[in-house]
Order: sequence, then structure tokens, then C-alpha cells
Amino acid sequence: MKKLLNVLYVTNPDYYLRKEGLNVVVTLEGKRMGRFPIHILRQIVCFNYMGVSPDLMKLCMEEHVPITFFTPYGKYCGRVVGASYGNIYTRKKQYRLAESEASLDVARNMIYAKAYNSRKVLIRGRLDHKETLDSERVQEAIDAMKTWMTEIKTCKDKDSLRGMEGVIARLYFSVLDELIVKQRDDFYFIERSKRPPMDRFNALLSFFYAILANETAAALEGVGIDAYAGLFHTDRPGRVSMALDMIEEMRAFVVDKFCLSLVNLNRIDKRHFEVKENGACLLNDKGREIALNQWNKRAQEEIIHSFTEEKIKLGLLPHVQAQLLNAYLREDIEAYPPFMMGG
Repeated sequence: MKKLLNVLYVTNPDYYLRKEGLNVVVTLEGKRMGRFPIHILRQIVCFNYMGVSPDLMKLCMEEHVPITFFTPYGKYCGRVVGASYGNIYTRKKQYRLAESEASLDVARNMIYAKAYNSRKVLIRGRLDHKETLDSERVQEAIDAMKTWMTEIKTCKDKDSLRGMEGVIARLYFSVLDELIVKQRDDFYFIERSKRPPMDRFNALLSFFYAILANETAAALEGVGIDAYAGLFHTDRPGRVSMALDMIEEMRAFVVDKFCLSLVNLNRIDKRHFEVKENGACLLNDKGREIALNQWNKRAQEEIIHSFTEEKIKLGLLPHVQAQLLNAYLREDIEAYPPFMMGG
């Protein structure tokens, strides 16, 4: 099993990263702020303007530690990676699969798991907060989602599947606000707003969906799968469609539950956000620092994987799913097993 190494998040926009031997050194105006051995890092994620030295980029490429760049507000910019260690035969199979009818089977499994996990989050939320939420409204969404899950199993084409996925998402998001039970004056969810997010909870979702997509893309590339050649999302230049396919099954469990816990456990509040002139609501420097610290802590939590039945750290989930997809492409297993919440 792959070891869960650290992700170095650089949240201060004025930090600069450079190489010192086999170490990553973080500096501010020439003063050393931190030093990290390269061998303990899985990847580096930068939200800084100052950048990274060419020497450090070279070291990271040699050690297969990708460097990903976001704007300070969480918009993905790009990634620096070393020479591809992907298997060309695996990628050829992936491309053939993407053009074949068999790709519908994989996409259907992923979207079924998305519906299952989204519904599971609502069921747990209803049980945990039955005295504070509209149980009848939440139950209606839960029942409707179950009906659509039956439809997904027999779906015959991707366009229909995309329509079903949209219905599932609307049902889920229509009652997600009920699961926000603390700080109700400051956090609410009316509808999903993405570019840009228009309220604090959407800001959290957008930020961590981007983080999860990046981690999943890195996991896919790590086993030799092309993160840009998807099976459900349509191809688009610069879009990691395969990573976006895979995170569909993980969104509710990995990101949504996490964001709800940040708010409901008072780990973040309105002081950690800022509103731009266009109405966009975004995490500020302190907010990103707090949220990413909590994200790293949650990555260390252990879960039982639904297919392997092994205990794994949550942060390894994208890597396990990437390995399972790779096993399917190699024909080691008969079907791709998506992640399904337990309990």
C-alpha cells in the first residue's frame, strides 16, 4: 500500500520556495520560514505569487513530487511534473475504452456511487440532526434519489446518464442547506454557484473540489492513466476530465461532509472569508490556512474501503481508486469498483 506522505500547502502569497540540498526551503523576503526534506512530500501546492526556483522545480521533477499552482483564491493554474512514468499500453487501453460502449459501464458505476454516497450523507445528516432540520423535506429527496439510482443501473447512453446525474445533484443540493446547523446567519446554501462562488459555503465547496480534483489527477498520473481523457465528462482542452469523472463518487463523502464539519464544529467562521467587487465570496489567507490544516488532519483518518475491505487513510482514497481503475484497464478485475460509503 502506498504510504500517505505530506502535502506542502503554501498559502502565504509572498512566500518563495527554493532548493537546499535535498530539501524544500520556504522563504519570506530572504528569511527562512521552513525547511522540508523532499522525501517526506507527496506534492507541493502553491497559492503564492512569488513562485518556485528553477533548481527546486528540477529536484521535484526528479523525485516525482508534482508542484501545482493555484491563484491565492483557489483557481487552478497548472502543474509541474517530471517525465511521465505512465505505461503506454495502459493509456492506449484507456483511449480505446473512452471511444467504446464499455466506457458507459464505468461511467454508470461512478455516477451510481455518486448518488449512493450523496444519499448516504443526507441519511446520516437526518439522523444526526433530526431535531433541527426539516426531516420530511430531506426524506423526500432521499426517496427520490433512490428511485433515480434504479434508473442509473439501466441507463443506455451517456447523454441520458448526464441528465440523471444532473437530477441527482439538484435533489441533493436542494436540501444540503438543512445539514448546516450552526452559524446559520453566516453560512447557508441556496444553490450551487461556481464561477465565482457567491456565498461562504459555496466558497468552501469550490475550493476543496479543486483540491480534490488536483489530488485525483496526480493519483491517476501516478499509475500511468491520462487524467485528461475522461469517460463521463466530455473532453475539453486543459480539463482533467478523468479526474473529474473519478471525484464524482468521492465529492459528497470527502468534501461535502468535511465542509459541513468545518461550519458545524465552528472551526471556521465569517472572519475567514472576503467578498470581492463582483460579489464573489472567497477564503482569505487565514481561512485557507485553517481549512487546509483541517484538511490535512482529516487525510490521516482511517476508513474501511468498500471494495478492498482494507483499512486505509482517507488521504489515500484517490490513489486506491486510481489503482483500481488501472487494474480494470489491465483486465485484472472484471469491472471498475467505485468507492461506496460504509456504515
